[in-house]
Amino acid sequence: MNNYHESVLLKESVDALDIKEGGVYVDVTFGGGGHSKEILKRLGPNGRLFGFDQDDDARRNIIEDDRFVLIEENFRYISRFLRFHGVKKVDGVLADLGVSSHQFDEAERGFSIRFDGELDMRMNQSAKVSAKEVINDFEESKLADILFYYGELRNARAIAKTIVAARAEKRIETSFELKEVLKRFLPKMKEHKILAQIYQAIRIEVNEELEVLKEFLNQMPQLLNDDGRLSVISYHSLEDRLVKRFIRTGLFEGEPEKDFYGNISVPLKKVGKLIVPTSEEIAVNNRARSAKLRIATKA
Repeated sequence: MNNYHESVLLKESVDALDIKEGGVYVDVTFGGGGHSKEILKRLGPNGRLFGFDQDDDARRNIIEDDRFVLIEENFRYISRFLRFHGVKKVDGVLADLGVSSHQFDEAERGFSIRFDGELDMRMNQSAKVSAKEVINDFEESKLADILFYYGELRNARAIAKTIVAARAEKRIETSFELKEVLKRFLPKMKEHKILAQIYQAIRIEVNEELEVLKEFLNQMPQLLNDDGRLSVISYHSLEDRLVKRFIRTGLFEGEPEKDFYGNISVPLKKVGKLIVPTSEEIAVNNRARSAKLRIATKA
Protein backbone atom coordinates (compact mmCIF):
# COMPACT_ATOMS: atom_id res chain seq x y z
CA MET A 1 0.00 0.00 0.00
CA ASN A 2 2.83 2.42 0.76
CA ASN A 3 3.90 2.33 -2.88
CA TYR A 4 0.67 4.16 -3.72
CA HIS A 5 2.06 7.42 -2.43
CA GLU A 6 3.11 9.18 0.72
CA SER A 7 0.31 11.45 1.89
CA VAL A 8 1.42 15.07 1.65
CA LEU A 9 1.01 17.36 4.69
CA LEU A 10 -0.73 14.46 6.41
CA LYS A 11 -0.74 15.70 10.01
CA GLU A 12 -1.34 19.37 9.10
CA SER A 13 -4.27 18.71 6.76
CA VAL A 14 -6.02 16.38 9.21
CA ASP A 15 -5.28 18.69 12.20
CA ALA A 16 -6.99 21.39 10.12
CA LEU A 17 -10.29 19.49 10.31
CA ASP A 18 -10.37 19.90 14.11
CA ILE A 19 -11.98 16.46 14.32
CA LYS A 20 -14.89 15.80 16.67
CA GLU A 21 -15.04 12.15 17.76
CA GLY A 22 -18.66 11.72 16.68
CA GLY A 23 -18.46 13.89 13.56
CA VAL A 24 -19.03 13.18 9.88
CA TYR A 25 -16.07 13.77 7.55
CA VAL A 26 -15.25 13.42 3.87
CA ASP A 27 -11.92 12.69 2.16
CA VAL A 28 -12.73 13.59 -1.44
CA THR A 29 -9.41 12.32 -2.83
CA PHE A 30 -9.15 8.90 -1.18
CA GLY A 31 -6.29 7.52 -3.35
CA GLY A 32 -4.03 5.36 -1.21
CA GLY A 33 -6.12 6.05 1.89
CA GLY A 34 -3.39 7.82 3.88
CA HIS A 35 -5.44 10.83 4.93
CA SER A 36 -8.52 8.66 5.53
CA LYS A 37 -6.65 6.35 7.91
CA GLU A 38 -5.41 9.33 9.90
CA ILE A 39 -8.97 10.72 10.13
CA LEU A 40 -10.32 7.34 11.29
CA LYS A 41 -7.66 7.19 14.03
CA ARG A 42 -9.11 10.38 15.48
CA LEU A 43 -12.81 9.46 15.14
CA GLY A 44 -14.73 7.75 17.91
CA PRO A 45 -16.97 4.68 17.42
CA ASN A 46 -19.90 6.84 16.26
CA GLY A 47 -17.90 8.98 13.81
CA ARG A 48 -18.31 8.50 10.07
CA LEU A 49 -15.98 8.98 7.13
CA PHE A 50 -16.83 8.98 3.42
CA GLY A 51 -14.12 8.69 0.79
CA PHE A 52 -14.52 9.72 -2.85
CA ASP A 53 -12.37 8.41 -5.71
CA GLN A 54 -13.24 7.80 -9.36
CA ASP A 55 -10.01 5.89 -10.09
CA ASP A 56 -10.62 2.10 -10.20
CA ASP A 57 -7.21 1.54 -8.57
CA ALA A 58 -8.41 3.18 -5.34
CA ARG A 59 -10.56 0.12 -4.68
CA ARG A 60 -7.40 -1.85 -3.87
CA ASN A 61 -6.82 0.40 -0.87
CA ILE A 62 -10.31 0.17 0.62
CA ILE A 63 -10.30 0.36 4.44
CA GLU A 64 -12.19 -2.36 6.28
CA ASP A 65 -13.87 -0.26 8.94
CA ASP A 66 -17.59 0.01 9.71
CA ARG A 67 -17.25 3.79 10.01
CA PHE A 68 -15.92 4.14 6.43
CA VAL A 69 -17.70 4.19 3.06
CA LEU A 70 -15.90 4.57 -0.29
CA ILE A 71 -17.98 6.33 -2.96
CA GLU A 72 -16.55 5.57 -6.39
CA GLU A 73 -17.49 8.86 -8.03
CA ASN A 74 -16.01 12.24 -8.93
CA PHE A 75 -16.10 14.60 -5.96
CA ARG A 76 -17.82 17.26 -8.08
CA TYR A 77 -20.98 15.30 -7.11
CA ILE A 78 -20.21 15.32 -3.38
CA SER A 79 -23.57 16.61 -2.12
CA ARG A 80 -25.63 14.36 -4.38
CA PHE A 81 -23.90 11.14 -3.32
CA LEU A 82 -23.76 12.04 0.36
CA ARG A 83 -27.53 12.64 0.26
CA PHE A 84 -27.89 9.14 -1.22
CA HIS A 85 -26.24 7.93 2.03
CA GLY A 86 -28.59 10.06 4.12
CA VAL A 87 -26.03 12.81 4.84
CA LYS A 88 -26.93 16.47 4.24
CA LYS A 89 -24.32 18.20 6.41
CA VAL A 90 -20.77 17.30 7.42
CA ASP A 91 -18.22 18.51 9.97
CA GLY A 92 -15.22 18.59 7.68
CA VAL A 93 -13.98 17.98 4.14
CA LEU A 94 -10.40 17.25 3.07
CA ALA A 95 -9.16 17.51 -0.54
CA ASP A 96 -5.63 16.59 -1.65
CA LEU A 97 -5.75 17.75 -5.28
CA GLY A 98 -3.46 16.65 -8.08
CA VAL A 99 -2.25 13.31 -9.36
CA SER A 100 -0.94 10.60 -7.05
CA SER A 101 2.57 9.33 -7.58
CA HIS A 102 0.99 5.91 -8.13
CA GLN A 103 -0.71 7.29 -11.26
CA PHE A 104 2.53 8.95 -12.38
CA ASP A 105 4.44 5.69 -11.91
CA GLU A 106 2.14 3.56 -14.07
CA ALA A 107 3.42 4.11 -17.62
CA GLU A 108 0.19 2.97 -19.25
CA ARG A 109 -1.81 5.72 -17.50
CA GLY A 110 0.04 8.29 -19.64
CA PHE A 111 0.51 10.87 -16.85
CA SER A 112 4.28 10.72 -16.71
CA ILE A 113 6.88 12.45 -18.84
CA ARG A 114 9.45 9.86 -17.70
CA PHE A 115 7.87 6.78 -19.27
CA ASP A 116 6.65 5.99 -22.75
CA GLY A 117 2.99 5.11 -22.64
CA GLU A 118 -0.22 5.79 -24.53
CA LEU A 119 -1.46 9.36 -24.18
CA ASP A 120 -4.29 8.78 -21.72
CA MET A 121 -4.27 10.88 -18.50
CA ARG A 122 -7.86 10.00 -17.53
CA MET A 123 -8.38 9.77 -13.78
CA ASN A 124 -11.69 8.06 -14.54
CA GLN A 125 -10.81 5.25 -16.93
CA SER A 126 -14.32 5.16 -18.39
CA ALA A 127 -14.29 8.86 -19.41
CA LYS A 128 -14.65 9.37 -23.16
CA VAL A 129 -11.95 11.99 -23.77
CA SER A 130 -8.31 11.05 -23.18
CA ALA A 131 -5.11 12.99 -23.88
CA LYS A 132 -5.00 11.28 -27.28
CA GLU A 133 -8.21 13.02 -28.37
CA VAL A 134 -7.04 16.38 -27.05
CA ILE A 135 -3.73 16.13 -28.96
CA ASN A 136 -5.09 14.64 -32.19
CA ASP A 137 -8.62 15.97 -32.57
CA PHE A 138 -8.93 19.39 -30.92
CA GLU A 139 -8.80 22.44 -33.16
CA GLU A 140 -5.52 24.35 -33.17
CA SER A 141 -7.00 27.43 -31.49
CA LYS A 142 -8.54 25.37 -28.68
CA LEU A 143 -5.30 23.46 -28.19
CA ALA A 144 -3.38 26.75 -28.00
CA ASP A 145 -5.82 28.12 -25.38
CA ILE A 146 -5.46 24.98 -23.25
CA LEU A 147 -1.65 25.23 -23.34
CA PHE A 148 -1.73 28.96 -22.61
CA TYR A 149 -4.30 29.04 -19.80
CA TYR A 150 -3.69 25.67 -18.12
CA GLY A 151 0.03 25.24 -18.85
CA GLU A 152 0.87 28.96 -18.60
CA LEU A 153 3.05 28.58 -21.71
CA ARG A 154 3.87 31.82 -23.49
CA ASN A 155 4.61 30.07 -26.79
CA ALA A 156 1.36 28.06 -26.68
CA ARG A 157 0.34 29.07 -30.23
CA ALA A 158 3.62 27.84 -31.74
CA ILE A 159 3.41 24.55 -29.79
CA ALA A 160 -0.20 23.98 -30.94
CA LYS A 161 0.74 24.75 -34.55
CA THR A 162 3.59 22.21 -34.40
CA ILE A 163 1.31 19.50 -32.94
CA VAL A 164 -1.34 20.10 -35.63
CA ALA A 165 1.25 19.92 -38.44
CA ALA A 166 2.72 16.68 -37.05
CA ARG A 167 -0.63 14.94 -36.52
CA ALA A 168 -1.62 15.69 -40.14
CA GLU A 169 1.20 13.31 -41.11
CA LYS A 170 0.55 10.68 -38.43
CA ARG A 171 -1.53 10.46 -35.25
CA ILE A 172 0.45 11.11 -32.06
CA GLU A 173 -0.23 8.09 -29.87
CA THR A 174 2.39 7.98 -27.09
CA SER A 175 4.27 10.19 -24.63
CA PHE A 176 7.58 9.82 -26.42
CA GLU A 177 6.02 10.53 -29.83
CA LEU A 178 4.68 13.82 -28.43
CA LYS A 179 8.10 14.60 -26.94
CA GLU A 180 9.75 13.96 -30.32
CA VAL A 181 7.24 16.27 -32.09
CA LEU A 182 7.97 19.06 -29.60
CA LYS A 183 11.75 18.63 -29.25
CA ARG A 184 12.54 22.07 -30.68
CA PHE A 185 10.62 23.62 -27.76
CA LEU A 186 12.54 21.55 -25.20
CA PRO A 187 16.04 22.89 -24.56
CA LYS A 188 18.03 20.42 -22.46
CA MET A 189 18.13 22.59 -19.34
CA LYS A 190 14.37 23.24 -19.37
CA GLU A 191 13.01 20.08 -20.98
CA HIS A 192 11.51 18.63 -17.80
CA LYS A 193 9.86 21.90 -16.72
CA ILE A 194 8.30 22.67 -20.12
CA LEU A 195 7.06 19.11 -20.63
CA ALA A 196 5.55 19.19 -17.13
CA GLN A 197 3.64 22.38 -18.07
CA ILE A 198 2.41 20.81 -21.33
CA TYR A 199 1.29 17.65 -19.53
CA GLN A 200 -0.37 19.66 -16.78
CA ALA A 201 -2.38 21.60 -19.37
CA ILE A 202 -3.57 18.47 -21.18
CA ARG A 203 -4.37 16.66 -17.91
CA ILE A 204 -6.45 19.57 -16.61
CA GLU A 205 -8.45 19.59 -19.86
CA VAL A 206 -8.95 15.79 -19.94
CA ASN A 207 -10.20 15.67 -16.34
CA GLU A 208 -11.94 19.09 -16.30
CA GLU A 209 -9.98 19.71 -13.10
CA LEU A 210 -10.69 23.41 -12.65
CA GLU A 211 -14.43 23.02 -13.37
CA VAL A 212 -14.54 20.12 -10.90
CA LEU A 213 -12.79 22.22 -8.25
CA LYS A 214 -15.19 25.14 -8.74
CA GLU A 215 -18.26 22.90 -8.54
CA PHE A 216 -16.87 21.28 -5.39
CA LEU A 217 -16.05 24.57 -3.66
CA ASN A 218 -19.44 26.04 -4.51
CA GLN A 219 -21.10 23.23 -2.51
CA MET A 220 -19.05 23.78 0.65
CA PRO A 221 -21.09 26.61 2.24
CA GLN A 222 -24.28 24.50 2.13
CA LEU A 223 -22.61 21.20 2.99
CA LEU A 224 -20.56 22.24 6.03
CA ASN A 225 -22.11 22.44 9.47
CA ASP A 226 -21.61 25.66 11.44
CA ASP A 227 -17.91 25.66 12.40
CA GLY A 228 -17.34 22.87 9.85
CA ARG A 229 -13.84 22.83 8.35
CA LEU A 230 -12.46 22.70 4.81
CA SER A 231 -8.85 21.55 4.29
CA VAL A 232 -7.49 21.80 0.73
CA ILE A 233 -4.02 20.91 -0.57
CA SER A 234 -3.25 22.23 -4.06
CA TYR A 235 -0.19 21.72 -6.25
CA HIS A 236 -0.21 24.46 -8.85
CA SER A 237 -1.06 28.14 -8.97
CA LEU A 238 -4.27 27.72 -11.01
CA GLU A 239 -5.87 25.55 -8.32
CA ASP A 240 -4.42 27.52 -5.44
CA ARG A 241 -5.73 30.83 -6.82
CA LEU A 242 -9.26 29.40 -7.08
CA VAL A 243 -9.15 28.05 -3.52
CA LYS A 244 -7.65 31.24 -2.07
CA ARG A 245 -10.11 33.48 -3.90
CA PHE A 246 -13.16 31.40 -2.98
CA ILE A 247 -12.20 31.40 0.70
CA ARG A 248 -11.60 35.16 0.59
CA THR A 249 -14.65 36.26 -1.43
CA GLY A 250 -16.95 33.30 -2.11
CA LEU A 251 -16.36 33.98 -5.83
CA PHE A 252 -13.94 32.89 -8.56
CA GLU A 253 -13.91 36.20 -10.39
CA GLY A 254 -15.05 39.76 -9.77
CA GLU A 255 -15.44 41.28 -6.34
CA PRO A 256 -18.21 40.62 -3.80
CA GLU A 257 -20.84 43.27 -3.22
CA LYS A 258 -20.41 45.49 -0.19
CA ASP A 259 -23.20 46.60 2.11
CA PHE A 260 -23.89 50.20 3.12
CA TYR A 261 -21.02 50.07 5.62
CA GLY A 262 -18.52 48.62 3.13
CA ASN A 263 -18.61 45.10 4.58
CA ILE A 264 -18.77 41.98 2.46
CA SER A 265 -20.65 38.79 3.30
CA VAL A 266 -18.60 35.68 2.62
CA PRO A 267 -19.67 32.04 3.15
CA LEU A 268 -16.30 30.81 4.45
CA LYS A 269 -13.66 32.28 6.72
CA LYS A 270 -9.91 31.69 6.46
CA VAL A 271 -8.30 29.75 9.33
CA GLY A 272 -4.64 30.46 10.03
CA LYS A 273 -2.00 31.10 7.40
CA LEU A 274 -0.99 29.23 4.27
CA ILE A 275 0.85 26.01 5.22
CA VAL A 276 3.62 24.54 3.09
CA PRO A 277 5.71 21.39 3.67
CA THR A 278 8.92 21.46 5.66
CA SER A 279 12.24 20.90 3.91
CA GLU A 280 12.38 17.54 5.72
CA GLU A 281 9.08 16.42 4.18
CA ILE A 282 10.18 17.55 0.71
CA ALA A 283 13.46 15.58 1.12
CA VAL A 284 11.45 12.42 1.87
CA ASN A 285 8.67 13.07 -0.65
CA ASN A 286 9.56 15.21 -3.65
CA ARG A 287 5.88 15.37 -4.66
CA ALA A 288 5.31 17.65 -1.66
CA ARG A 289 7.56 20.45 -2.98
CA SER A 290 4.74 22.49 -4.59
CA ALA A 291 1.98 21.67 -2.09
CA LYS A 292 0.01 24.46 -0.42
CA LEU A 293 -2.56 23.88 2.31
CA ARG A 294 -5.39 26.35 2.88
CA ILE A 295 -7.94 25.98 5.66
CA ALA A 296 -11.38 27.55 6.02
CA THR A 297 -14.35 27.29 8.31
CA LYS A 298 -18.03 27.97 7.75
CA ALA A 299 -18.44 31.71 8.35
